[in-house]
Amino acid sequence: MLRLTWVQPEDLLGHELRQAVQDGREPSAIAARWRAAGGPEAPARAGASPGRASRYLRLLAEDLLDELAELPSRLADAEPTDPAAIEALCPNWPKQPGTSAPSVTAERLEAAWLGRAAGCLLGKPVEKLPLTGIRQLARATGNWPLHTWFTARGVPEDLAVAYPWNRRSAAHCLAENIDGMPEDDDLNYPLLNLLLLQRHGKRFTTADTARLWLDELPAGRTFTAERVAYRNLLLGIEPPHTARHRNPFREWIGALTRADVHGWTNPGDPAAAAAQAHRDAALTHTANGVYAAMFAAAVIAAAATGTDDVHTCLATGLTVVPPGSRLARAVRHAVRLAREHEDFDRIVDELHAVHADFHWVHAVPNTALIAAALTHADGDFTGSVCRAVSGGWDTDSNGATAGGVAALLAGSPGALPDRWTAPLKNRLATSVGDFDGTGFDTLAHLTHLEASRPMSDADGPTS
Repeated sequence: MLRLTWVQPEDLLGHELRQAVQDGREPSAIAARWRAAGGPEAPARAGASPGRASRYLRLLAEDLLDELAELPSRLADAEPTDPAAIEALCPNWPKQPGTSAPSVTAERLEAAWLGRAAGCLLGKPVEKLPLTGIRQLARATGNWPLHTWFTARGVPEDLAVAYPWNRRSAAHCLAENIDGMPEDDDLNYPLLNLLLLQRHGKRFTTADTARLWLDELPAGRTFTAERVAYRNLLLGIEPPHTARHRNPFREWIGALTRADVHGWTNPGDPAAAAAQAHRDAALTHTANGVYAAMFAAAVIAAAATGTDDVHTCLATGLTVVPPGSRLARAVRHAVRLAREHEDFDRIVDELHAVHADFHWVHAVPNTALIAAALTHADGDFTGSVCRAVSGGWDTDSNGATAGGVAALLAGSPGALPDRWTAPLKNRLATSVGDFDGTGFDTLAHLTHLEASRPMSDADGPTS
C-alpha cells in the first residue's frame, strides 16, 4: 500500500486544526465533529498515518478543511501576507543602498555554500529524533556539547534501538561514511533559486517560481507545504492560492530553507532580499512562514557584505518582520535568552517549553532556535552549527541556515575548520537540473554572477 506523505486529507485535517488555534481561529466545533466521526489526530512526526481512512472520513476531512479556511482570524491584522501590508507594519524597514552598493566576493559565497552544506549534513542523521535522543546519542560517543559529526561507533545497542538514526541519512551522513554532500531538499532549493535567477533575473514572479518547479523539481523531492503547493499547481490552482488551499503547512519552515540565494544576491540590500524571498515564499507559505524566509534573507544580505557582526545582522532581519507577529516575538525572546544564559542546553530547554504546542517543522520555533544559536555562538561557525543542530526540531534545516550565515561572516572557505569542509569533497549530489556532482566553487561562481548582474527592465515585472 502506498501512503504518500503530506497530502492525505485525513492527515492534513489534524494539522489544520492545530494551525487554526495557532493563527487565531476558533476551530473547536469543527474539531468536535471530526473526533465524533472517529477522525484521527495528525501524525506526530511522520508525514502520513499508517493506514488509509474510510471514504467517509476522507470526504469529511476535505469538507472540514474548506470550512476551517473560512474561519476568521483575530491575528489577521498583525500578521498579513500581502507585501505592502507587511512593510507598513515595520517601522524600521531597511533603506535601499545608494549608488555605491556593497558587493560580495565569490570566495565569501563559496564559504556560504560550504557552510550551508556542512550544517545540513551535521543535522541529517538526527532529523526527527526527540531532543533527549540527540543528547544521549552524542554523549554516548563523547560528542557533547556537540562539536563534530555524529557517529554510530561506540553507541550502545539499546540506545541505538531506542533512538535510530534517520533511515534515509544514516548510510551517508555519519562520520564514518560521509563521502561528498548527499542530496537534500535544503540544498535543492538554493539550486532551484539559482536557476530561477539565471532564467528570470531578480524581478522574477511567483508564477516564474511555479513554472520552474514544474520543469525542474521532481515531485517526490518536495515535502510539507511544498508538496501541497505542487499538488495544487497540478490541480490548476494558481499562486498565491497554492499556499492556502488545503495547506496546513503554510507556516512551516520550507520557505526559510529557500531564502539563502535571495540574501546572497542582494549584499547590503536586506529590503531587496526580503522582497525576493517574499515572492518565492508566496507560492507555498503565508504569514509567519513567509516572515521566516524574509527574516533569513535580510540577515544573509547583511552578512554578505562582511561589514556587520552577527548581532547586527539578526537585528536587521527583524526589521522586515511585523513586530507584533508570533515569529518576531519568538526571535526576540530567543536572542534575549541567548544573551542571558551561558548554558545553551538551558536555553534550548526553555525554547522547547515555550513552543511545545508547535510541530517540530514549524517556522516559529525553528527560526527562534537559529537566532539563539547564532547569538550564543557570537557567529562562530562551529559553535553556530553545533548549537543549531543540538537544539533539535528540524535539525538539518536549522544547521544549514545557521551554517550559511556563520560561514558568510567567516568570509572564505579557508576560514572554516577542515573537519567540516574536507568530507564534502567539493561535490554535491542533486536531482535538480544539471547540477549533480557540481563543486561548491562552481556554485559560488554562478551565484556571484547573479549577485553582480545589474537590475534591468529585461528582468520583467515583479508582480
